Amino acid sequence: MNRTLIKDVAPGENVRLQGFVDACRNKKSIAFIVLRDITGKMQVTVDKNATPQLSEVVDKITHDSVITVVGDVVENSYVKLNGIELVAKEIRLESIAEPLPIDENSFPELKMDYRWIELRSEKNQLIFKVQTQIANSMRQFLLQNNFLEIHTPKLIGAASESGAEVFALDYFGSKAYLAQSPQFYKQMAMASGFERIFEVGPVFRAEKSNTNKHTTEFTGFDLEMSYINSFEDVMRIEQDMLTYMLAEVKEKYGEEIKRLYDVDVVVPDKPFPVMDLKDVYTELAKRYDYHVDASEMGDLTTEAERLCLKLAKDMYDSEFLFITGYSAEKRAFYHMRDANGVPLGYDLIWKGVEITTGAQREHRYEILAKQAAEKGLGEDIKHYMEFFRYGCPPHGGFGIGLDRITMMLFNLTIKDVMFLFRGPSRLTP
Repeated sequence: MNRTLIKDVAPGENVRLQGFVDACRNKKSIAFIVLRDITGKMQVTVDKNATPQLSEVVDKITHDSVITVVGDVVENSYVKLNGIELVAKEIRLESIAEPLPIDENSFPELKMDYRWIELRSEKNQLIFKVQTQIANSMRQFLLQNNFLEIHTPKLIGAASESGAEVFALDYFGSKAYLAQSPQFYKQMAMASGFERIFEVGPVFRAEKSNTNKHTTEFTGFDLEMSYINSFEDVMRIEQDMLTYMLAEVKEKYGEEIKRLYDVDVVVPDKPFPVMDLKDVYTELAKRYDYHVDASEMGDLTTEAERLCLKLAKDMYDSEFLFITGYSAEKRAFYHMRDANGVPLGYDLIWKGVEITTGAQREHRYEILAKQAAEKGLGEDIKHYMEFFRYGCPPHGGFGIGLDRITMMLFNLTIKDVMFLFRGPSRLTP
């Protein structure tokens, strides 16, 4: 007999269920077991008088043991779980669970030590159902818009260009690095004539940042597209992708997210509001008396970023805000600049947290070489520079963290939404 998922059971059926024991009330002549699988919970009733051979098995069952049950599904109005129960005819004890080392009141770091146990809960499993939907919806949107999916190397021969630390490792006697971005290879794909590409893959950042939104390894969702007219084309494809994704998530999981996390999934209006960075600081000063030194106004400070949640709501009634006009000193050398030297790029802020940096790239070899030299870059980007010597279309793109999107949707921390978190002091399990 094939296994049936709990969500698919119906009265009158003879089924085989498998899952974890969520609860067990073992009485003299009857036992009530709540069985849990990835799709839900169901009451299993064991009549010891009718099936005395099951008593010995039931006596061994502990919380979170794994069992297989075969029986008949019947209606029972007294049962709180959907008004149906499984009357057991056979029970096989697949795995006996020892007393659990954590509960909901345990310290967060202890929970992280036993992450696989913590992930068994309905609330935690919903996070990964939603994260699956997020990635699938964004992928489907891009496929519908003629993007190719590529997979770039994560072992690279030269340290990356953005200034952040990278992880070095021995590579058959030579030094190699874990890629902190697929940026160079995305642009190589543009020089290859692929025109529109995206990648979903691991990203590594050797930064000793102990915040609720930073991690040393995460899943990046990156795209690049050719023949754009300006970075506004990149902004447009991102807002369309995110709106499409949030609509899909809301339709499939909105009610569960509200029930378990009291979070409303908001499908944003388009277009997303756009502000120049200097105007952001002007409004923050005027509305909330937030001031920064002139030396800091070329980038968005952490506090200014946080205040953008309120600013976007107050000015535009939006959770999202595009910010443009960053200084060249704060942007990567490959960002195209206008006649005044201002990078043609943006950050996207969602609920007061930066989730994306995007830009039009500089595709002209001579200008790119000059901007790289300004940043003191040379031999490390030699192979990258070759991509632009033999023809390359105008292009742009962005990168967005799948884990950070999930974090922001649920209003949680990065540790809460990652299958396994990696940080400066966390390498296990």
